[in-house]
Amino acid sequence: MGKPSGFMEYDRKTALEDAPFMRIAHYREFAQPIDVTTLQQQGARCMDCGIPFCHTGTLISGMASGCPINNLIPEWNDLVYRNQWRDALDRLHKTNNFPEFTGRVCPAPCEGSCTVGLHGDPVAIKSIEKAIIDRGFDEGWVQARPPARRTGKRVAVIGSGPAGLAAAAQLNQAGHTVTVYERADRPGGLLMYGIPNMKLDKALVMRRVRLLEEEGVTFVLNCEVGTTISGTEVRAQHDAVILCGGATKARNLDVPGRDLRGIHLAMQFLHANTKSYLDSAHEDGALISATHKHVIVIGGGDTGTDCVGTSMRHGCESVTQFEIMPKPPLKRAPNNPWPEWPKVYKMDYGQEEAAAKFGADPRQYTISTKQFIGDEHGHIKALQTVDIAWEKDAQGRFVPVEVPGSERTHKADLVLLAMGFVGPEKNAIESFGVACDERSNVRATYGQYTTNVDGVFAAGDMRRGQSLVVWAINEGREVARECDRYLMGTTMLP
Repeated sequence: MGKPSGFMEYDRKTALEDAPFMRIAHYREFAQPIDVTTLQQQGARCMDCGIPFCHTGTLISGMASGCPINNLIPEWNDLVYRNQWRDALDRLHKTNNFPEFTGRVCPAPCEGSCTVGLHGDPVAIKSIEKAIIDRGFDEGWVQARPPARRTGKRVAVIGSGPAGLAAAAQLNQAGHTVTVYERADRPGGLLMYGIPNMKLDKALVMRRVRLLEEEGVTFVLNCEVGTTISGTEVRAQHDAVILCGGATKARNLDVPGRDLRGIHLAMQFLHANTKSYLDSAHEDGALISATHKHVIVIGGGDTGTDCVGTSMRHGCESVTQFEIMPKPPLKRAPNNPWPEWPKVYKMDYGQEEAAAKFGADPRQYTISTKQFIGDEHGHIKALQTVDIAWEKDAQGRFVPVEVPGSERTHKADLVLLAMGFVGPEKNAIESFGVACDERSNVRATYGQYTTNVDGVFAAGDMRRGQSLVVWAINEGREVARECDRYLMGTTMLP
């Protein structure tokens, strides 16, 4: 701990961002660099606690408290404070294969459980993490490291999202020959097509993929297991298989009028936008356009925010976001104590941009959609909603109850459904014959990752359900360890 009084001397500072009216004109990342002195002061704010909850990764009340990949946060905070950046990078990579991703898109549960945040603002951990890895690439410290020897074992990884990439990276370092199968035309899964470019520049995803290729990992694109190639063929060509296909089956909204044109799942909207942007800077027109439209996004969370931010960049006429849950409090509620993830009100980048242009946070809370209303051409023109109240049922569970007389009609030219995901798609699952649990996820015990089929493992959202990128990296690393143990009888992987 280099500065015992740092948390008292320095205030929390994070990266300044381009003003909303500037950034909605482009799809580039909009956080500005932080100078080294400020970063060192932020590192100095870390108390190097005797019990550092920031890197525990414990689940409390169903949410992560601390870092799920157990990043050695106090160590690299101190190293940044001491200006020992290369050592900080080494400590960061010890637990995290892809800090350039988590430093941008992780919600930072580490900060929610930071001890300094008990009576003030937490350490700017996420900003420091991003600065370490960005400097590592800028200085040329991050280089391909092919393994010294090969084991002769072949592993197939199905899916190239964060779990698949982490598993591939770890198994490749163990000396196995790894092939990653991806159904899209570009690798990265959620990182490539599920997160907009302004939030995670796709050049950064491809930079890491190229490093993995230099290290010996092979990527097979436009190849959907269960359709393009069978699970039987994959098994015949490999000694082990890891399923990391994600939880990509979106939750639908089955209300009257759902079949009207102009109603889309959020990922259809986001995927098409990013692909068209990467293919032609949108010149091919192969996207679902929000330009000059009244947009309604149903659902909150990161996906809903990304729909709002993307609609703003299209030049929508208006954007409204419906959330079925109540508006969070400004400060932690008594039933949400530290070190739980703080469920408090805040505006993310998309809401900030909408508020700057249209004058208010676009979110409406405790609202439920009753039906979609179409025009004479079968296109959405409006939707009807009702306000709800959350009340306890006979079993003591909170359930939504409609508020009488609260029905309203809202104009809409484009509706985006961002209500989360209900599990993995079935092609690969059925092709390998693996069993699923009651939630339709692949049945595999956390920490073991083995399915009912010998030599077939599962990890990430495909096993645990919709979750965070950082949990996917956690499971990708851990499933690699167990797969290595299966192949070799022992393992040196963490």
